[in-house]
Amino acid sequence: MATILVVDDEHGIRDLLSEILNDEGHTVELAENAAQARNIRQQLRPDLVLLDIWMPDTDGVTLLKEWSSTGLLTMPVIMMSGHATIDTAVEATRIGASAFLEKPITLQKLLKAVDQGLNKAVPPPKVAASPLLAPQRLPGSEVTVEEAMTMTLSAHAVGLNGATTFNGAGLANLPLGPQPQQTFNLDSPLREARDEFEKAYFEYHLAKESGSMTRVAEKTGLERTHLYRKLKQLGVDLARAKRGQLG
Repeated sequence: MATILVVDDEHGIRDLLSEILNDEGHTVELAENAAQARNIRQQLRPDLVLLDIWMPDTDGVTLLKEWSSTGLLTMPVIMMSGHATIDTAVEATRIGASAFLEKPITLQKLLKAVDQGLNKAVPPPKVAASPLLAPQRLPGSEVTVEEAMTMTLSAHAVGLNGATTFNGAGLANLPLGPQPQQTFNLDSPLREARDEFEKAYFEYHLAKESGSMTRVAEKTGLERTHLYRKLKQLGVDLARAKRGQLG
């Protein structure tokens, strides 16, 4: 996940944003003024900055100009304020800010702005589709439930019996979460086989996204509330999945 620098002179806002972003799997650095933000920026290059406009020593727009003029504006910066005018927001955007959030900031707007900022900084790689029955994929690419179930049924149709290990064409190089490969019993009833696969599928994505429910919801195309219900139904250990790392 990303390293995000939060710059705000209000202690409560820093704590709230830190808690939310940590829950999404990000690493969060905190600064209560421009001086601390400068020091942190010198020590590391954050993937994204949440920058308050009104601060006691140096305001956020001035700091943004400083980073821009000295070549340090190498990451997306999202400006935040509860009192800024339209002109201030336009000026910040002109200098190089990627977005502007008006306080109080809703959870949905915050996560959307952060995801958009990070996606702009690092465009996702495109994977070309293959005409083969089992499409070839780059290591780490996603396989949908429908695709994997289709491969399962196709493998069964050409003569595989009993337990099938997904370690063949199309999936040989795919990291599958905490385990190097997954085995599913094709002799079990369809509902049980589907639940077994879906549990492994979600555990893989939770490990890959460091437990970020927002990222997993986007990857799988499910609403977060639906995703929570699904994981609970399948008995997925969210705490364990969040600690899991892909090798």
